[in-house]
Amino acid sequence: VQLQASGGGLVQAGGALRLSCAASGRTFSLYDMGWFRQNPGQEREFVAAINWNGSHTYYVVSVKGRFTIPRDNAKRTVYLQLNDLKPEDTAVYYCAAASTPSRSGSILFIRADQYPYWGPGTQVTVSS
Repeated sequence: VQLQASGGGLVQAGGALRLSCAASGRTFSLYDMGWFRQNPGQEREFVAAINWNGSHTYYVVSVKGRFTIPRDNAKRTVYLQLNDLKPEDTAVYYCAAASTPSRSGSILFIRADQYPYWGPGTQVTVSS
């Protein structure tokens, strides 16, 4: 599966952005999807994950209540809605895909090394 993220930009603190990650290749609904972010010199940080049919999601504590990760399998796209943005949310954001480990959604991957497919990142900059 090939992934292409878009939607990054410059926004003031308290603002919102919606990132999109469009997939091509194999059937999109075979994959769980994740979003990660990274700043220079730092490790790639897990942000959110969603299972193959959208029934289960998981968020890092720092974004819970502000970010959501919906997906539209018909459009082969996963989104990351970023609300109430803070300067510490500034990073390059990456989407990633992994063959779903559980059709029930009881397992969601949160480590970068669990995702074999990655798209190029999109920069999000939040000014104070």
